[in-house]
Amino acid sequence: MATETIEISIGGMTCASCAARIERKLNKLEGVEASVNYATEKARVTFPGDLSPADLVKVVEDTGYTAELPAPPVEHAVQVEEDPTRSLRQRLITSVVLSVPVIALAMVPALQFTYWQWLSLALAGPVVVWGAWPFHKAAWTNLRHGAATMDTLISVGVGAAFLWSLYALFLGTAGTPGMTHGFSLTIERMSGAGNIYLEVAAGVTTFILAGRYFEARSKRRAGAALKALLELGAKDVAVLRDGREFRISTSDLRVGDRFVVRPGEKIATDGVIEEGSSAVDAGMLTGESVPVEVGVGDAVVGATVNAGGRLVVRATRVGADTQLAQMAKLVEEAQSGKAEVQRLADRVSAVFVPIVIALAVGTLGFWLGTGNGVGAAFTAAVAVLIIACPCALGLATPTALLVGTGRGAQLGILIKGPEVLESTRRVDTVVLDKTGTVTTGQMSLISVHTAEGENEQEVLRLAGALEHASEHPIAKAIAKAAGDVPAVEEFQNLEGLGVQGVVGEHAVLVGRERLLAEWSVRLDSGLAEAKKAAEDQGRTAVIVAWDGKARGVLVVADTVKPTSVEAIQGLRALGLRPVLLTGDNEAAARTVAREVGIDEVIAEVLPADKVDVVKRLQDEGRVVAMVGDGVNDAAALAQADLGLAMGTGTDVAIEASDLTLVRGDLRAAVDAIRLSRRTLATIKGNLFWAFAYNVAALPLAALGLLNPMIAGAAMAFSSVFVVSNSLRLRGFRSVSG
Repeated sequence: MATETIEISIGGMTCASCAARIERKLNKLEGVEASVNYATEKARVTFPGDLSPADLVKVVEDTGYTAELPAPPVEHAVQVEEDPTRSLRQRLITSVVLSVPVIALAMVPALQFTYWQWLSLALAGPVVVWGAWPFHKAAWTNLRHGAATMDTLISVGVGAAFLWSLYALFLGTAGTPGMTHGFSLTIERMSGAGNIYLEVAAGVTTFILAGRYFEARSKRRAGAALKALLELGAKDVAVLRDGREFRISTSDLRVGDRFVVRPGEKIATDGVIEEGSSAVDAGMLTGESVPVEVGVGDAVVGATVNAGGRLVVRATRVGADTQLAQMAKLVEEAQSGKAEVQRLADRVSAVFVPIVIALAVGTLGFWLGTGNGVGAAFTAAVAVLIIACPCALGLATPTALLVGTGRGAQLGILIKGPEVLESTRRVDTVVLDKTGTVTTGQMSLISVHTAEGENEQEVLRLAGALEHASEHPIAKAIAKAAGDVPAVEEFQNLEGLGVQGVVGEHAVLVGRERLLAEWSVRLDSGLAEAKKAAEDQGRTAVIVAWDGKARGVLVVADTVKPTSVEAIQGLRALGLRPVLLTGDNEAAARTVAREVGIDEVIAEVLPADKVDVVKRLQDEGRVVAMVGDGVNDAAALAQADLGLAMGTGTDVAIEASDLTLVRGDLRAAVDAIRLSRRTLATIKGNLFWAFAYNVAALPLAALGLLNPMIAGAAMAFSSVFVVSNSLRLRGFRSVSG
C-alpha cells in the first residue's frame, strides 16, 4: 500500500514524556510510523493511504495536545511570527517580583514582622495560581487522559506546598501573630502544624518558569540557522519578457524564464548564464570565502550573490526544486529525527514520572513511619517530586541536533539524519574517489618541454591556435593555457590522433606520436624522454610539430585541488586511513596519491565494481566512509557505512549519501566528520549530565537533605545547562577558516 509522509506541528508539549506519549499513540495506528521531536515541536508521520491527515490530528488531540497540519503556501503574504516566549516572559517577571519578598521573609528571621506570614500568603497566591497555571492546566489535561508528565510532578509539588501552608495558617499554629521560623537546607524533626512552605511554592514556580523561558528562548536560537537558510533567497526578480524588464516575485518565476542579475544582487533561482560574465559569491550557502568566476554556459545557484558584472540567467529549477530548498528540506528532516541514544532517553522519560510519584509517596511513608514530624515527611516528598522532573533528558539530543545541523548548513554541510552521527564515530577508513573529489576533474597544462633551440611560448602559441578550434577536454586545457592565439586555416580534426592546420606560414601538427609518424616526423631523444616520463606518471603527453620537425611536448593532466593535501592531513588527524579509488591507470593514480600523501591506492576499477571494493574493505573488518561526486559513485556511497557526496556532483550521488558537502572542497569532508563527532559528543555529554543529575539528586531529596526550593532551582538549571551546552556548537569553526 502507498504511504505518505507529513509533518504536524504539535502544541502543549512540556517535556520529553509528552512527546513519548504522542509518539506511542500515533504508532499504535496500523501502518503508521511516527517520530515526535520535543525541541522542534513537530511530529514526522508516515501513514498508509487508507488514513487521512485529519485522523492523525484527531489522535494527537485525543491525547490532550493541539495539532496543526502544514499550511499551504500563501503567495505575497506577509507572515508575522508570534513570539512563543512572550506569555512565559510575562508570567516570569510577575512571579519574580512577587516571589523575591516571600523568599526573603522566609529565609531571614530578622525580616519576620508580626504579620509577615499573611503578607507572604498574599504575595505567593498569584504566583502559585496564575504563574504556575500552565503546569496545573497541563497536569489536569494529562490526568483526564490517564497520564502523568513532568507538569504533574511540578503541579503536585507546588500545590501540596501551598495547600499545606493554608492548612498551617488557618487550622494550625502558623497564623499566630509574631510566629517566626528559620530557613534550613536540611530536615529537622517538627510537627509541621506551625510550618509554612509559601517560599517553596512561589520559589519553585519562579525557578521552573525561568528554566522554561530560557529553554524556549534557546530553542528559538537553536533553530535560527535553518530559519536563516530559508530566508537567504531573493524576494523579487527582474524577469525579461519581450526584451523588457519586469519586476516580479520570485514565487512567480517559471522554468525557462530569463532574468537579469545586476552586481550586488542575489541570484533569484538556480539557472544557467546566457549573457555576461562575473564572480559569484556563494559564501552564505557553501561557507566558501572566495567568489567563483562564471561565464556563459555556467550553472549558478539561487541565493548566491553576483559580485561582478551584469548577468542574464535562464531559470532551470524553481521553488521546492532549487538547491536552497533541497538544503533546507534536508536540514529540517535531520532535525526532526532521533539518534539511537535519544530513543533510550525517551523510554526512560516515559516510565520515569510514575516511578517518581511512587518514590515520593514512599518517602512520605518512610519519614512518617520513622517517627519524624509530618512537616519533615512532607518536605522530603515535595523535594523528590520537584527534583526528579526529566526535562533535561528530553532536551539533551534535540537541542544538540538543532544547533549542530544548523551550524553545518551554514558551513555547507548537510547531515541527513541523527543516525549519521553514530556512523562518524565508528568510521576508520575513508575511500576517496579521485576525479572531481581529490582532483579538479578538469584537464590542465602541467608543463611544456621544448626541443633544443625552440621557444616555449611559441610552441604553446601555435599548439593553442589549433586546439582552440577543438572541443576535446585536453584541447581546451592547452587553449586555455595559451591565452590569445592567432587564426587557423585548413583546420582538420583527426579522430583519435589529434589536429592539424596552418598557422601563419607554418603547417602545424598537434597530437599523438602516431600522427607525427604518418608525416614521417620523429622525436629527438630529449622529447622522447619527456614523453615517457609523463606517461609513466599517468599523464597525457601531446606532441607539437611544424614544418616537418617535432618542436615540443605538452604535458596535460587532471590537477589535484589545492586544498586536497591539507584535507588528507585532516582526515589522518581524525584517525582515518585514506584510500584512493579510481578507474584511471595505476601510474596516474600513484602520482596523485604521492602528491596528496595517500599510501593505499586501488586503481583501474570499473564504475560498477566500486561497490565491490567498498564491500571488500568492509569484509576486512573496516568501517568505511566513501567520498564521491558522480553517478557512478552513487551505489558505493549507499553501500558505505558513511556516504559523503560532494555537492558539486550529481543529484543521484547526493541522494545516495548520508552527508552532502555543498562546496567542492575536500576539507569540507574533514569539517563534516569533525562536526558530526562534536555533535554526538555534545549529545552524550548532555545525556550524562541529565542522568547523573537525577541519579545524584533523588537520594538526597528522599533522605531529606534538599530543600524543595533549592530542588526547583537545580531542576531548572539542569535544563538550561543542557541547552547552553548545545549552543556551544554554534562556535564550531571550519578547518579552512
